[in-house]
Amino acid sequence: MLKKSLPAALVAAVAALTLVPAGPVAAVTVEIRPGQVSTLKQSNSKFNCPVNEVLIGRGHRGDENGDTTFQCGRIYIDNVQVTVAKLNIWGTVTDENSHNYRTPANQAITGIRHDGDENGDTIYYSGALFWQGKAVQITPRQLDGWVRENNHSSAGGTNQVMTGRGHTGDENGWTQYEYGWISYSG
Repeated sequence: MLKKSLPAALVAAVAALTLVPAGPVAAVTVEIRPGQVSTLKQSNSKFNCPVNEVLIGRGHRGDENGDTTFQCGRIYIDNVQVTVAKLNIWGTVTDENSHNYRTPANQAITGIRHDGDENGDTIYYSGALFWQGKAVQITPRQLDGWVRENNHSSAGGTNQVMTGRGHTGDENGWTQYEYGWISYSG
């Protein structure tokens, strides 16, 4: 019978190996830099953030013919810009006068379209976030308090992006926003 054996030096080297647990994952630095800001007449408007930007704020003044301001932001992790994949190209249709829209998990709002007056449709567009080819998380999410639609401005806090919006009534009705924190675990 032919017996194969490892050289003694290799056996000793393998026996000396010990498993060393991986060290803690280095913390990443997340930063949201201001992007495009646009103000449009609310009725029959369509707004989309530029490439690789997401909504970080929205405000409105007046009735359906009043102005709506959209604020976009660019997300950076360790000084490298996050890529936004706009997956929802057809949008999600809601009734403006009674809706509560939330993006799918780990997606941010990238655009909003509104058709007609307060009885028209509002369509939301969303996108998933990627950094160096890996998915970025948006968690946890938090609802802001209700505000009057006809005279408000809302923006996410540090490292937050817009992930939802609810509205009830006409331009004198109530609007609520949901924001989520950008996080990356590798």
